[in-house]
Amino acid sequence: MPARSMEELVALCKRRGFVFQASELYGGLQGVYDYGPLGVELKNNLKAAWWRAMVYERDDVEGLDSAILTNRKVLQYSGHEATFTDPMVDCRQCRARWRADHLEGGRCPKCGSDDLTEPRPFNLMFRTQVGPVEDASSTAYLRPETAQSIFTNFKHVVDATSRRLPFGIAQVGKAFRNEITPRNFIFRVREFEQMELEFFVEPGTDEEWHETWVQERLDWWRRQGIDPNRLELYRVPPEELAHYSKATFDVMYRFPHGVEELEGIANRTDFDLGSHTKDQDSLGIDASVEENPDSNARLAIRDLQSGTWRVPYVIEPSAGVDRGVLAVLNEAYRVETLDNGSTRTVLGLKPHLAPVKVAVLPLKRNHEGIVARARAIRKELQALGFGRVLYEDTGNIGKGYRRHDEVGTPLCLTVDFQTIEEDDTVTVRDRDTMAQTRLAVAELPAYVGEYFSAGAGS
Repeated sequence: MPARSMEELVALCKRRGFVFQASELYGGLQGVYDYGPLGVELKNNLKAAWWRAMVYERDDVEGLDSAILTNRKVLQYSGHEATFTDPMVDCRQCRARWRADHLEGGRCPKCGSDDLTEPRPFNLMFRTQVGPVEDASSTAYLRPETAQSIFTNFKHVVDATSRRLPFGIAQVGKAFRNEITPRNFIFRVREFEQMELEFFVEPGTDEEWHETWVQERLDWWRRQGIDPNRLELYRVPPEELAHYSKATFDVMYRFPHGVEELEGIANRTDFDLGSHTKDQDSLGIDASVEENPDSNARLAIRDLQSGTWRVPYVIEPSAGVDRGVLAVLNEAYRVETLDNGSTRTVLGLKPHLAPVKVAVLPLKRNHEGIVARARAIRKELQALGFGRVLYEDTGNIGKGYRRHDEVGTPLCLTVDFQTIEEDDTVTVRDRDTMAQTRLAVAELPAYVGEYFSAGAGS
């Protein structure tokens, strides 16, 4: 069973080095978290799985890594300056500030008072200044999403790759939102990472592609170990759609704190490319798109047969990395009761997501021969390149097994006296079954390589 509460996951993350409160030494910074030694591995593995599925395993997607600092005009014409807001209220009794649509029963969660101000819009973007002089001309923003830089780089990518429709541009990177009330650990934070694809299609084919990408993304999350029974698909009602969206489906997951969005798949039509392009009238762009006198590029595709220019529609699967980490941790977490009545905590992570792929444990940490052989085995397996191989010399094999069960290590190898004195074999212990077998060291590269290839899971 997944975690019974968020507190269980928070405790595990801190105890085992997955996630820490940022600046905790000085009291912390609300809504900002640091990823520890195991957390950074898990996070990188999730991003790598997404990148493999989106870019390497397809022949119609290119990658991008763009700047975080964003020209103000980009977010002006995208509509973010005017519409990227949440409704905010103040409690007149305790002075606490809340997001209005998150309140239950119209009462302050801190003191219970219903004496609240009227909701007012609060822009979520982090504003900053570029250069030594602070004035209107030096205003910039930390990007609130990775999508806009994909749109503004559309022409560069097309010119560099000669892509024709349909094709996509993928990006993984940081985004920043000044949330009114960050909450639920790493679910809603002020600094986070996104995995976003903008998939450009012919107008008229957008609805079919939208359905295709919804199914693709559901299947991908299942391959990351998410139980389909804990996933729901929610079609956002028309009155709740973002300003750019024709239709949006949210992939919902049953987190410890409730069912909330894990990923959104939106049909953004031609809104974004249209907003950032020149010569809008000649391209037949929807009249709802603001006229843009500042753009210097035509963000469109030319039909090779007719010679006419068309602004593509775009389908956008957008997932939060941090929410993904929280979901796979919750899904993998379980506490088992063993035959002897004791319990063990296990993270049943898919092998490709596990922070440590193989742990090599010497039976005696102060035995020169055993230690030397264990280190040599670790070095040989690490060179295979399937992920992190850890040498750990705690000296207590039983405790070592339990610790690696708790952090999700699929395989533990124990080097003992039999290894160095008899037959050069090691004990291979499986995390999920706890089964132990002896295997020749010479066979380990093939065995381990096949194990992780079979569980690639991207």
